[in-house]
Amino acid sequence: MIQDISPHLFDNSYKDRKPEAGDRIFFYQGRSTLLSKATGLPFTYEEVDRLCPVETIPSVYLFSIDGRGYFWGRVMPKAVLSEGILVGDRHFRDMQPEWEAFSCITASQLHSFYHEHQFCGCCGAPALPDEKERAMRCPVCGKIVYPVISPAVIVGVTHGDRLLLTKYSRPGSVKFYALVAGYTEIGESLEDTVRREVMEEVGLRVKNIRFYKSQPWSFSGSLLSGFYCDLDGDDETVRLQEDELSEATWYDRSDLPEGGSSISLTHEMIERFRMGPV
Repeated sequence: MIQDISPHLFDNSYKDRKPEAGDRIFFYQGRSTLLSKATGLPFTYEEVDRLCPVETIPSVYLFSIDGRGYFWGRVMPKAVLSEGILVGDRHFRDMQPEWEAFSCITASQLHSFYHEHQFCGCCGAPALPDEKERAMRCPVCGKIVYPVISPAVIVGVTHGDRLLLTKYSRPGSVKFYALVAGYTEIGESLEDTVRREVMEEVGLRVKNIRFYKSQPWSFSGSLLSGFYCDLDGDDETVRLQEDELSEATWYDRSDLPEGGSSISLTHEMIERFRMGPV
């Protein structure tokens, strides 16, 4: 999955420091990330410094990989823009090397948080990145806002040697087969989310809900929790929620189609079921 970047080491603990030689710096225009034309990767400190002195660019520390710092450059110099190419988040699904794709999509999620919380939601005053932790702090009323992460479930509904695969109906959605999925509501456990989403999307009751694995999914600002569960009873009739799904079909273990990109929890869960009982 995209977060599995070993032997590289990801450190998301906050540090109050400035960019230095060897670090990388992200720049953004709207929701697009600026990558270096020369490398197709985030700009290095040295690349930026040749175009514009790095110390003149206000920046925010994001995280480090293998001790190398990754930063958000809050101002995009024209000289840097001219040497870059703007890409959307979908670009990082297929980007190589995959560990740098992980750095890019994680940085994009953090940039979205900082960008979308520039003003205090309580008093309306301009908010500022906190100097001690990863948060936005209001200098007027003191309100602190931390990065927003939305919990969601991915559900492998099984019946013996069969797995229920779905396809989304939303315009622009990925056309690979997927699993039942949805966000957790306020006051709801993850297990209750599994039951509700399966009933809403395909009209089935399930039992024996069991956790498989989790995944940070920065493409949607989510933390995904993967579960397998069994059909409760013998009625396999699917009642499709057509505004969410265009298809929901039972597939035998031996006939499972490919389930999307290898960077995703959905793909791993489909492939795990293909190997045998879960």
